[in-house]
Amino acid sequence: MTELTRLSLAAARDGLNAKKFTATELTRAHVDAVEKARALNAYLKETPEKALAAAAESDARLAKGEARPLEGLPLGIKDLYCTNGVETTAASRILEGFKPHYESTVTSQLWRDGAVMLGKLNLDEFAMGSSNETSAYGPVVSPWRRKGSDAKIVPGGSSGGSAAAVAAHLCLAATATDTGGSIRQPAAFTGTVGIKPTYGRCSRWGIVAFASSLDQAGAFGVKVRDCAILLSSICGLDPKDSTSVDLAVPDFEAALKDGVRGLKIGVPKEYRVDGMPEEIEALWQQGIDWLRAAGAEVAEVSLPHTHYALPAYYIVAPAEASSNLARYDGVRYGLRVDGKSIIEMYENTRGAGFGAEVRRRILIGTYVLSAGYYDAYYRKAQQVRSLIRRDFDQVFETFDAVLTPTAPSGAFGLDNVPDDPVTMYLNDIFTVTANMAGLPGISVPAGLDHQGLPLGLQVLGRPFDEGTLLRVAQAIEDAAQFKLAPPFNMRR
Repeated sequence: MTELTRLSLAAARDGLNAKKFTATELTRAHVDAVEKARALNAYLKETPEKALAAAAESDARLAKGEARPLEGLPLGIKDLYCTNGVETTAASRILEGFKPHYESTVTSQLWRDGAVMLGKLNLDEFAMGSSNETSAYGPVVSPWRRKGSDAKIVPGGSSGGSAAAVAAHLCLAATATDTGGSIRQPAAFTGTVGIKPTYGRCSRWGIVAFASSLDQAGAFGVKVRDCAILLSSICGLDPKDSTSVDLAVPDFEAALKDGVRGLKIGVPKEYRVDGMPEEIEALWQQGIDWLRAAGAEVAEVSLPHTHYALPAYYIVAPAEASSNLARYDGVRYGLRVDGKSIIEMYENTRGAGFGAEVRRRILIGTYVLSAGYYDAYYRKAQQVRSLIRRDFDQVFETFDAVLTPTAPSGAFGLDNVPDDPVTMYLNDIFTVTANMAGLPGISVPAGLDHQGLPLGLQVLGRPFDEGTLLRVAQAIEDAAQFKLAPPFNMRR
């Protein structure tokens, strides 16, 4: 049965439709794999009974020839998505025990299309982090290891549970969210494909908010095709989300066959940062060569305000977080720590419920929004954001996509995660621009570093042009021929 967990989402779909195996067999194989790999701490909540019941329903539909687009396909769900009757914590103590009475729009669309939920996946607390170490329920461990070492490796963050689960074959694909690179960076660290659609392409309703103008739903898969398939299900207008855009959802999978011949790809000179490892530079050049060989035209472009993206992001995101997280007060749901007064109860609840990184970002955000500092910091950061978007708009007048590295290095060890938060924030240096400009982005595994750990290339595209983005990603995948084979031994 273990061979069933090694299938891509597309291969599993085709196998089910060809009746090579049943949805129950496929789901049972994944349930067993999850149970054997608890050492990775990828799942916060396993839902095997729910999964097998859904699989049985899928088998009945398949037998009748009534298969839906994702019929019987087992997925993992990041524990930032509200799931009806299933605990949703955002990996925070402050939401411990919270069971929503409603379903997020994205997950409801997955169930509408026949997908099966294996459980809720671990993450950095409230999606704040780059290594998945800030989860209140312990860090996720990547299934990858350095050459000659058994030391544990981080899977990246915040969607580390989603990335690790897909890399370790504990689900066929997974949902995730991306606020500043939280899909793309862990995808690069784990040798998986991760896509962040354009802001507004997917509904945010029912997703626990971090920074509302930056958050966007997305997906992980083993292959680019897997992400294309999922995207067709999770995208679309939602009347419950005022930022959801009324645009037709194309057949993203069909777009993959068009190739990249004739496309113009930009390579931004500002992404050649000081101190970038030579192997990252070499991989980037390899990506350029692959796209040229596939028929694309590649040329250098300039995105002059890139240098300001990271500091501007770390003003805007904490500011919005301080506003969004004000709702967690111990009154209506989640953790409550009583005190002698209501103010003391608020303080006790938030002190016990929020971790150090969440408290840090709330404090930064409250400061930059305070009287006397709003104009100096938050307003200025929003102005920089407009300039970053304008840079991309000018490039996309001529070019179809932009190619960059995904992260400035491969994954680091869980035992040597940087203590300095600014060093950690620098992991987002190549990814935050897409969120600041609201653009779609994807990371594709393209090679290994000198330690045998995965490295990714990032493609950024025009707003709502995910089809072209996926075509470029497919060309890189075809050329790279990357094999997802992390060495983690499930018996440990």
